[in-house]
Amino acid sequence: MIDILFAAGPDDWADYETPLRAALDGHGLSYRLSRDLPPEGVDYIVYAPDSQVTDFTPYTGLKAVLSLWAGVERISPNTTLRVPLARMVDDEGLTRGMVEYVTGHVLRHHLGMDAHIVNPGHDWAPVVPPLATERPVSVLGLGILGRACAEALAGLGFPVTGWSRRAKSVDGITCQFGPDGLVKALKSAEILVLLLPDTPATQNLLDAETLALLPRGAAIVNPGRGPLIDDAALIAALDAGQIGHATLDVFRTEPLPAGHPFWAHPRVTVTPHIAAATRTGSAARVIAENIRRGEADEPLLYLVDRSAGY
Repeated sequence: MIDILFAAGPDDWADYETPLRAALDGHGLSYRLSRDLPPEGVDYIVYAPDSQVTDFTPYTGLKAVLSLWAGVERISPNTTLRVPLARMVDDEGLTRGMVEYVTGHVLRHHLGMDAHIVNPGHDWAPVVPPLATERPVSVLGLGILGRACAEALAGLGFPVTGWSRRAKSVDGITCQFGPDGLVKALKSAEILVLLLPDTPATQNLLDAETLALLPRGAAIVNPGRGPLIDDAALIAALDAGQIGHATLDVFRTEPLPAGHPFWAHPRVTVTPHIAAATRTGSAARVIAENIRRGEADEPLLYLVDRSAGY
């Protein structure tokens, strides 16, 4: 019998219980799934960072923690966690949602759609945008989500540069890595997409110095993590016209406080962390597959490198 503790909020339990049981049953596993199990008997914890579980010491038989979220910055540093940690990065619903969000907002900025949607003063201003082939886009972060978005944008004809901290190769994408590669990716980006994790190495990656490397009037789309951008530096760059617009889905504090200057800035679009929601059905299948793998002594999917933070 496999004991699986569901350590997330009550709303999550209501959403996940049925699809999780269906996915586990599909693998023929014998299990107990509950929000309340004796700690010493728990084999796996299905986890969300808003869980009440913060001390993993009592879970003496724990084999792995399986996160329902892609971001693990709130659990990865936990020193009481001494077992493998897997994150949710290949839920097909989450990936598809991110691709749709990114391509939608990139096309919005590329086509200049805001001017036509708002129609200020009923102006007839026939500004024809360039074709996608003439609009360079850079994607910072070439994990599963970043790669999927970069490939989708390249499929629309955009010349796409992808940047990662380590060397990667993606067909159809100009791949850069390391500090020199970052400079090249920024200098070419008329539209910049941020899909990096939140780690000490990526915090404030976009500051006054790096924002100045972008072509004047560049647009930024950030569905990655709020701390990737220095807020004050971004506002200054927007005010100066160095950055033409910023579409932001993630923030240092969420919900974004009512008095934050992003709300009222005419060159900022705020979306309420909706770019890539985990879909319960597909996420449940990922969790169940990892439990099956754990019981079969097979490598778990999407393990977190605790030293790197993602």
